[in-house]
Amino acid sequence: MQSRVQPTPGFWRGKRVLLTGHTGFKGSWLALWLARMGAQVSGLALPPATEPNLFTLARVADGMHASHECDVRDAQAVAAHVQAARPQIVLHLAAQALVRAGYADPLGTHATNIMGTAHVLDALRGQSDARVAVVVTTDKVYRNCEWAYPYREDDALGGHDPYSASKAATEIITASYRDAFLAAQGVAVATARAGNVIGGGDWAADRLLPDAVRAWSAGQPVHIRRPEATRPWQHVIEPLAAYLCLAERLWVEPARAGAYNFGPLPHEAAMVGNVIKMAASAYSDCTVSYENNSEGPHEAGWLALETAHARQALGVAPRWGLAMAVERTMAWYRAQHGGADARALCLADLDAWEAAA
Repeated sequence: MQSRVQPTPGFWRGKRVLLTGHTGFKGSWLALWLARMGAQVSGLALPPATEPNLFTLARVADGMHASHECDVRDAQAVAAHVQAARPQIVLHLAAQALVRAGYADPLGTHATNIMGTAHVLDALRGQSDARVAVVVTTDKVYRNCEWAYPYREDDALGGHDPYSASKAATEIITASYRDAFLAAQGVAVATARAGNVIGGGDWAADRLLPDAVRAWSAGQPVHIRRPEATRPWQHVIEPLAAYLCLAERLWVEPARAGAYNFGPLPHEAAMVGNVIKMAASAYSDCTVSYENNSEGPHEAGWLALETAHARQALGVAPRWGLAMAVERTMAWYRAQHGGADARALCLADLDAWEAAA
């Protein structure tokens, strides 16, 4: 299904946007897109977490109004940067975003994801120019009962692992700031719960396609722990477009504030084994080792999102199906590995996605 709407460059041109987490994978893509549309983007983030990383390779900072190193756990620093940026729109992506890293450092995960979000939202209190804030969480905010229907926005929140729990708590913190402070101030606040994201430029550990690319480019097999685990996969452009469209809608209809799921249609959730087969067919000289290994920390076996609310309220629906998303992702890595410019590859993917309408 193709989306009926897409981000409007005319809306974003000249808008003052605060983007947290702009040095990360999704943040780098979003900063590039916002800058291309003419937004005045100020970024707050830690230094890039991997080497290589998309932020550096795509020269993301070159198109930004300001790029600041800032730990969102530092409330005073966050407040100072928010005051200096005077944002009209806040897109909060900064997070500790990995399940297994959450097991390794639960306190750090909670501090970043829960208190970091509280610091950003608290800094908006009294900011007269602020109109919209979109807080990005995850599809893992739901209390996962491993049942056979997709999760809806009004299903119970929960979290077996520290990462999921921290993001569920972030949802509650965000709703509290909206209801207690920001709605009355005229700031429309929403949360965005996105499914598993793939795309060129991700080099994080313990992510399916980055792990595969690392192994295959070194001539090694990729080891798949849980090939039957099912997730709502989507190309990175899809949720980013949804965040932007959500912000645009909240600007004119603040009553739309609330929680939104963004992902593929529920029946298009796919098993890890199927996704890696698609990736292998799109790459070259690659082998896969299926371990079906249940050892290690708990991870959900089945997860899908009901996205009807986003389709009906915002007109947002996936434009690239899973096969296209995997194909574009692997083509990006092949081209970049062959010497192509990362920034040009991202902009070409954005062109192709927009043209698909």
